[in-house]
Amino acid sequence: MPKLTSLKEFITENQKDFNYSTSDLSCLLRDIVLAAKVVNQDIQRAGLLDHVLGAQGVENIQGEAQQKLDVLADQAFIKSFLEGGVVCGIASEENEDFLAFDATSSQAANYVVLFDPLDGSSNIDVNVSVGTIFSIYRRISPVGTKATLEDMLQAGNKQVAAGYVLFGSSTMLVYTTGNGVNGFTLDPISGEFFLSHANMQMPLNGRLYSVNEGNLNDFDPQLRAYLAYCQSDVNQTGKPYSGRYIGSLVADFHRNLIKGGVYIYPAVPSAPKGRLRLLYECNPLAFIAEQAGGLATDGNQRILDIEPTELHQRAALYIGSKEMVEKAMGLV
Repeated sequence: MPKLTSLKEFITENQKDFNYSTSDLSCLLRDIVLAAKVVNQDIQRAGLLDHVLGAQGVENIQGEAQQKLDVLADQAFIKSFLEGGVVCGIASEENEDFLAFDATSSQAANYVVLFDPLDGSSNIDVNVSVGTIFSIYRRISPVGTKATLEDMLQAGNKQVAAGYVLFGSSTMLVYTTGNGVNGFTLDPISGEFFLSHANMQMPLNGRLYSVNEGNLNDFDPQLRAYLAYCQSDVNQTGKPYSGRYIGSLVADFHRNLIKGGVYIYPAVPSAPKGRLRLLYECNPLAFIAEQAGGLATDGNQRILDIEPTELHQRAALYIGSKEMVEKAMGLV
């Protein structure tokens, strides 16, 4: 059996390709990994612990029922970033405002992290895969001061790193620093992440489509026509595509990243700007998709070029295999 490459070894071996210092990258990923391991343990024991499973009983800033695990995951990541000392502030889907860290070491840090602590958390009760999504930016405010809202409201094309942790049949960390996409699987015996999916590439085309067809009547005519194309035998495969919709964005995206496919969450009359969060979901996954040869748009423009104006800004999302996204948008 060939020797496995650990996450730490991979970072050291590929430091010349990173957009910022190996030390900072190593520390940031260390903090993410530490928090992810805590969340992973809670998820695996969710059915046995009263304080983990089910709803919290309140709504988050998004107006959604907050799950107990949302809160636990959010707290775990904030604690890890705060103690790590290489992040000056964070913004989370679960908090109304951003958080600027007060510690001197944190104010001297160069980066901010925006994250969705537990995407798809409502699926925990039925044992479906969920995930954490994160996005890393270089701060705009002067080093040595507290983080500002301006640090958080940066376009996706300014990201220096992005990734996700998928909690499923195995636990995986997938990330990019702008030089390709690599995936690491957690070894439950050693507790270490090892390289398992090197240089991940999204197929240019595929036969999987992911969309909530319960909203079909609200879709615009172009999208309904595309879905009819997917379900017909006149597409490039000569037979209908397979509809695959888990309802956990990370899980749907991960499957399409590996097998080829398209994920669509369009704008509808009740949500004219879309429903997904630009900063916590769309931007990081769009960065990964493009680095793997895929494409991500809001149906009109490249996701990474959207200039955000608010922390919890919503967006529509067409993401996945390049040729499939182009076809869905009517470009080919």
